[in-house]
Amino acid sequence: MTALLTSAMAFSMLQLFLLGALGPRLTNELHVSPTVLGLTTTVGFAAAAVLSPLGGRVVDRVGPRRCLVALLLASAAALALIGSAPSTGFLLVAVTLGGLPQALANPATNKAILAAVPPARRGSVTGMKQSGVQLGAFAAGLPLAALAGVAGWRGAVWTAAVAALVAAAWASRTLPADPPAKSTPAVWIPRGTIAWLSAFSLLLGCGIASVNTYLSLYGARRLGLGPTAAGTLVAVLGIAGIAGRIGWSKVAGRPGRAVWLPGGLAAGAVAAALLLSASRYAHPLVWAGAVAVGVFAVAANAVSMVLVLQRAEPGRAGQDSALVSAGFFTGFAIGPTAFGLLAEAGRYGSGWLLVAAEFAGAAAVALVWAVREHRPAEDRDGSEVRP
Repeated sequence: MTALLTSAMAFSMLQLFLLGALGPRLTNELHVSPTVLGLTTTVGFAAAAVLSPLGGRVVDRVGPRRCLVALLLASAAALALIGSAPSTGFLLVAVTLGGLPQALANPATNKAILAAVPPARRGSVTGMKQSGVQLGAFAAGLPLAALAGVAGWRGAVWTAAVAALVAAAWASRTLPADPPAKSTPAVWIPRGTIAWLSAFSLLLGCGIASVNTYLSLYGARRLGLGPTAAGTLVAVLGIAGIAGRIGWSKVAGRPGRAVWLPGGLAAGAVAAALLLSASRYAHPLVWAGAVAVGVFAVAANAVSMVLVLQRAEPGRAGQDSALVSAGFFTGFAIGPTAFGLLAEAGRYGSGWLLVAAEFAGAAAVALVWAVREHRPAEDRDGSEVRP
């Protein structure tokens, strides 16, 4: 089941990683400008952010198996449409459809973990399945980007669509049946820890999305890398993200360790963005920056999901996961738009400094929350705690 959940997370965002990794080819063949390339990410994640609260409620109501099969079928459809896109307008419509699997991914996989995994192993399993997102980045940046050099970018995207269909059949045959559908109270506004994690995820998402979308294009246009080497930057980020998510999630699963991790990882992500900015003057630093973004920024999102599983209200794991994911997706919708304007003007250095500022904001939110968590109860809510 862990392998299946990891695959589902990979396919949920594969279309956007492919657009980033294949960015140099798309800008040449479809005449997609850097601003429009960023808009594809904005549209996809805006749809995911809007759909996430509803998706979380659906998962809590009908169960993870049905939702995971639907997720993989929607991913296959979105990838097939992207591979068939004759224009940028059609491409944006296809990316919008890709928001549906993103909205279902975290609620459905988290719900499956709560139902089937013992509490002692939930941290490590969550890190493993969250690493599936970066497995998708690796697949887009290396094997699929290499395939695009032989079969064209459309052939690479269609190959990914067929793989998603195979995964849907796998999920249908492997996952246990869902319990009977039941009504659950709707929760649309995050509160308490979920609200803090949503704000943290929004700022984190702004920075990660900019790196995912523009790192390959930056390597090709400013550092002189070829299309395959530029796509390999995304693959390197993906490999580092896999290691970071698995390792840090295991740490977060230990009692008392998770509270301080998000702030520390976001601070490390600030240093990663500064490395990318400095790579204008020392090109090899771009590889170190890509690794650091994976180890710190990408891993921080997995740690936030471990915290959701630890703090979710009974019966509301799907909705609480969705609310935190909505914050992350909103950040993914906002970040590339701002970065795209700077990239259009050739100001990549300023773009990486903007990413550093976004990660710094996430670190501040996480550290304030961690301090609040360690205050006595009467300091947090203003009431006296009596023995």
